[in-house]
Order: sequence, then structure tokens, then C-alpha cells
Amino acid sequence: MALIVQKFGGTSVGTVDRIENVAERIKKFRDHGDDIVVVVSAMSGETNRLVALAQSIDEKPHAREYDVLLSTGEQVTIALLSMALNKRGVPARSYTGTQVHILTDSAHNKARILDIEERNMRNNLNEGKVIVVAGFQGVDEEGNITTLGRGGSDTTAVALAAALKADECQIYTDVDGVYTTDPRVVPEARRLDKITFEEMLEMASLGSKVLQIRAVEFAGKYNVPLRVLSSFDEPNFDLDDSSKDSSNGTLITYEEDDMEQALISGIAFNRDEAKLTILGVPDKPGVAYSILGPIGDSNVEIDMIIQNIGADGTTDFTFTVHRNDFEDAKQVLTGVANDLGAREVQGDDKIVKISLVGVGMRSHAGIASKMFKTLAEEGININMISTSEIKISVVVDEKYLELGVRTLHSAFGLEQKTV
Repeated sequence: MALIVQKFGGTSVGTVDRIENVAERIKKFRDHGDDIVVVVSAMSGETNRLVALAQSIDEKPHAREYDVLLSTGEQVTIALLSMALNKRGVPARSYTGTQVHILTDSAHNKARILDIEERNMRNNLNEGKVIVVAGFQGVDEEGNITTLGRGGSDTTAVALAAALKADECQIYTDVDGVYTTDPRVVPEARRLDKITFEEMLEMASLGSKVLQIRAVEFAGKYNVPLRVLSSFDEPNFDLDDSSKDSSNGTLITYEEDDMEQALISGIAFNRDEAKLTILGVPDKPGVAYSILGPIGDSNVEIDMIIQNIGADGTTDFTFTVHRNDFEDAKQVLTGVANDLGAREVQGDDKIVKISLVGVGMRSHAGIASKMFKTLAEEGININMISTSEIKISVVVDEKYLELGVRTLHSAFGLEQKTV
């Protein structure tokens, strides 16, 4: 018998029929003797509907009341799923975040989990009940409902798995695992059987939409085995380990010896990039802060940075931001340029970032040169480069995104499983 936390997203519970299907899946796990805690999102489209209602009253709703409103979406789902389970003879008990007592800080709309009271859940599990918990929400020390931000249900599931010391946390989505890259761009992309927490964090931060970064961070911190599966595939139980829905999915875990053989695990990309360059800035101590300080103060996050020192005693400074922040950042940078006496400000919001990710980079040389050669042979110019121990990112013109990803995917042999 295993203790499993299963999370179902909005698409998986988007209709009553799909909720019934989820109940059938959970029943199969119970019939195999597993203890189950379920975390659910609001039904697909419901959160958007609630947001629209709030904004019809006030474009910038009061943060506390906004959380009260948004948290109702998951309450509907936990009730319906519990009804469907009880109807099938599977005793179930629904809990809101407040009832579980998922304690968070008081940062409304983006709260962080501080603690979880597990006693009531333990008692229910000992009674043979399936526990159905509303994702995305908690309560602060003053009893105010809080929400964890978009995608917070993944974080709820991982946090519950950590608190309960579950054998596995299974995230059910509309895809059947983590792929070497987006199959919509490269149809030959291969589903990975395993990936490390470190690689998954890089993939998520670099553009992969399969899992929220916070959930992966939480799982890695508390060593929670995390598995991504499709809610539309039938479970196929491994007789030696019923906790694993072995029909499909990707297991995210700590690095293992056999993983080291794979040079590259995947290719991530981000279409939402823009870059800004300030030319002819005096090259003196503190100039980087003079440029980036005002950008940070305007609540714009910076990604890649390049500084080039010129022979004339000035420097050119280039950095990337999210495309949505491009105009605001450009306006701030223009003001900075005037203050510093810079020569010019340039901007480009037609760029993308392509990244190779793999723990194998640590022990193998030549990955970067092979990447650069592959892109050069296709006539793809590299604008910026950023590296870490397990990733190499390049910025290129957006028109080369799909060509670049497809070419690199083929060059590094990601269509075929590395053995």
C-alpha cells in the first residue's frame, strides 16, 4: 500500500463527465489498496470567469476580497468530485484550504505556504477515506483566505505530499509527461521517462509550461518524487509498485547514475523575450547598478545581461526582459541614458530564447561549440549567450525559433532514446 497525492488540473475536471472519469481513476487506485489524497483546480475556464466578474466591478479589485472570490472555483470542484466518489462507494471528504489549515503568509494573490496541519487528514486516511483538497488556496494567521497565484494547485499538491511524507505526488494534466521539447514544434519529440529536479527547474524557468517552478522547487527541497501523467490515459499498474501509474508519465527525481549518460535532456524555448541596449555609457564603477537599479525599481525582471567594453572608454550594456515589459523598460532606460550621457538606446522585441538543458553537460565538453556550429550551418545568428552548469541559452531572431529548435533537436539525437 502506498500513500499518493494526485493533482488534477482544470482541463481534467473541466466538465461533469471528466469529473466522473477522475473519480473512476481514483477508485482504481483505492481498489489496489493505495491511500489517496486528491488536489483539484477549478473547472477549466472558471477562474477566468471569476476574474472577469471582479474586474467588471473594479479593474483593480481589493486584494483580500479578490482571494475570497477566486477561491470559490476550487470549492465547487472538491464538492462535485467527492459526490462522484461517494456515489461509487468510495468514502470521500472534501476540504478547502482553510479547513485543511494550509497556513500561508498574508501576500494576497501570491501567498506562500508556511505550514500544513496534517492531523485531520491523517485521521481520515486511517478511516479509509479519500481526501479531496482545494488547490491554489490557504489561510493566513488572521484567518483570511489567501491564494497562491496561477498554477498554485501544483504547489498545494507537492506541499501536501511533503507534509504527509507521501510515496509519490502525481500531477495529471492534458499531456502525458515531459518531452524533449514541445511536440507542436518538433513532432518527433520524445517523452522522457525520468528527469532530474535540477533539469526540470531549468526547463520550467526557460519556457516549459508543464509544471510551475514553485512546485518543482518544493518537491526538490523536500525530496518528493513527482510524476507528470495524462488524465486521459488509462492507468496500468506495475504489480511490484502500485504507487506508480506506469502506463505513461515522467518521473522527476534526484540525479541517478544512469541519467549521466544523457548529454541533453531537453530543449526549452521562450517566445516572450525582448532586449534593450544602452550604448556609450561611461565605463566606471557602479554603472551597472545605475542602469539596472531603476529597471528593478519599476518592477521589471531582467534575464540575460551582456556588457561590452569599448576602446573609447565607454561600455555598451544589453539585457533582456519579458516582452510585456518592453515598452515600460525602454522608457525607464531612456531616462537613465539621459542622466548618464549615453549615446543611444536600442530595443528589439522580435527575439526568442532557445536553451539546451542536461545534467550531462557537467561531465562532457563540446556541447556549446556543437550548438553554435549547428545554428551557424543553418544561417542562424546568435545575439546573446548565457550558460550555467546544466544549460546553454542563446537569443536569436524570432523568425528562426522553429528552425533552431528542430535543428538542435536532431543534432543532439533527442528523437532516439539514449542508452
